[in-house]
Amino acid sequence: MRLSWSSILVPLSVLFFALSTLPSSALHQKRESRSDLEVRGMFAGLSQESTRYITHNELLSMAQVNFTVTDDSNFTGPTRIRGVKLEDLMHRLTAPSSADMVVAICEDGYRANYPPDYLATHEPVLVLEVNGKAPAGWPKDSQEHKFNMGPYMISHEKFSPAYKILSHFDEAQIPWGVVRLEFREEKVVFGAIAPRGPHAPDRPVQDGYSIAEQNCFRCHNAGREGGQKSGRSWESLGTLAASSPGAFKEYVRSPLSQNAEAKMPGNPQYDDATLAALTAYFATFSGTAHP
Repeated sequence: MRLSWSSILVPLSVLFFALSTLPSSALHQKRESRSDLEVRGMFAGLSQESTRYITHNELLSMAQVNFTVTDDSNFTGPTRIRGVKLEDLMHRLTAPSSADMVVAICEDGYRANYPPDYLATHEPVLVLEVNGKAPAGWPKDSQEHKFNMGPYMISHEKFSPAYKILSHFDEAQIPWGVVRLEFREEKVVFGAIAPRGPHAPDRPVQDGYSIAEQNCFRCHNAGREGGQKSGRSWESLGTLAASSPGAFKEYVRSPLSQNAEAKMPGNPQYDDATLAALTAYFATFSGTAHP
């Protein structure tokens, strides 16, 4: 009997899908160890979005990248990294076309967002080993707190900014203390903070939106989306931007000048045009015209 090409190609495509995805049975329903990574998405073989766990050893069994990083501010010098590319992990775990971005969530409520352009350009890596050591042997964070940086962190082999908007440069997203990854759709995640009202298409508003996506959204939330670290919501920032634009700009540039207890890092590099764009953008959430 002669086999047609189509009868051969279909089974091959099924085999490729089976090899390129991790079966849902390999994702655990309960956390067994602090080193288990929590993941959420539409996983292959499951009918709905779910939360699962994957062990450190299971992550180590996947295709790895190894490099020495020299420009990661979490480290004080050249550091050997072993890990899994976030984009590879997303494609390995999730059902086809169910997600196009990764959201990393840290123990303190900080979030880092990795939309498709960032994943393709910068190839961020979920770090599994640092200088050949598991998380328990990692160095402390390079800031004054000296916290443990595990159970997971994210780094890059080398980071070069891919764009500049006003005085904001594309910034490396290198969180530590990562406990959860979500595999999401960019249009849903960033749709939560899309500018509102008649001024939404204005150039300054759109510039502010692009900057806020990468910077402000890491610690401030809009409902369930965005970071939970600051405790100050998108709407409250919008109210401040509309009612007291000068105070809002100072808050962005130098938070401590507005609140002696502020933990947010300042943005002294932002010029007046950048601050004006952020003010115009956030003011669209107040229900009034932007300044």
